[in-house]
Amino acid sequence: LNLLPRVRQNLMFSATFSHDIRNLAKGLVNDPVEISVSPRNTTVDTVTHWISPVDKKQKSALLAQLIHEENWQQVLVFSRTKHGANRLTKFLEAEGIKSAAIHGNKSQAARTKALADFKSGEVRVLVATDIAARGIDIIQLPQVVNFDLPNVPEDYVHRIGRTGRAGLKGQAISLVSADEFKQLSDIERLLKKLLTRKVIDGFEPTHDLPESRLDTRPFKAKKPKKPRVGHRDGQRSGENAQGHKTGNNARSRNRKPAGGQNKQGGNTGNRTRQRSGNR
Repeated sequence: LNLLPRVRQNLMFSATFSHDIRNLAKGLVNDPVEISVSPRNTTVDTVTHWISPVDKKQKSALLAQLIHEENWQQVLVFSRTKHGANRLTKFLEAEGIKSAAIHGNKSQAARTKALADFKSGEVRVLVATDIAARGIDIIQLPQVVNFDLPNVPEDYVHRIGRTGRAGLKGQAISLVSADEFKQLSDIERLLKKLLTRKVIDGFEPTHDLPESRLDTRPFKAKKPKKPRVGHRDGQRSGENAQGHKTGNNARSRNRKPAGGQNKQGGNTGNRTRQRSGNR
């Protein structure tokens, strides 16, 4: 930004504005006007949401079956980790489903090719992490699958916002295991609705996913921790700019010798009293 002209107009666009983004924007814009085309953290009516409760170890097999039986031709799948994206891609390839993965460990050339193949239809499934998927814009994307639920509920809105665009219908499917109930509850609270559940025959979970109860309290995203007053750049209390602890050292330097000892460890109080008495 320092290289830009001093007199300019700054425009900032985002599907959602988290507290982190809003705090960042404060340093980039001056007295901004906010324009929202839809209520904050909401989804469009053209997207059908549903979840499939399933054991974690059965997610890959369930996804492959859904792709085959539902004849999904273009599916964007979100994985929480890079290694998970690679494993899922290999599994789908072994099931005869042409797939590709994009994540931070892939080169830019590899990511560009994978996305181009996905758009052209040469690749049927694109498995992506949240960061690598930024900027993906496919107008007629029919399905988005959350192989792993995001830890941040606002990311769910970002993910499924890639389907159901321009008035077209889309599906947002989430494969949810029992240990993801907290993430599911946060997402439903953010959306202010419970997501439809579909248990697929042959994939009934052995670890039951608890029934959801809609939390109607206003959703508040976690605010980033602010630096303590008097500490530069958020350095921790009791540390100087180099990260060394100062509080204990300062106290130890100013502390008086204990037990009436001088710096050399000798007793000073007794000597003083003895001298005074002899006199």
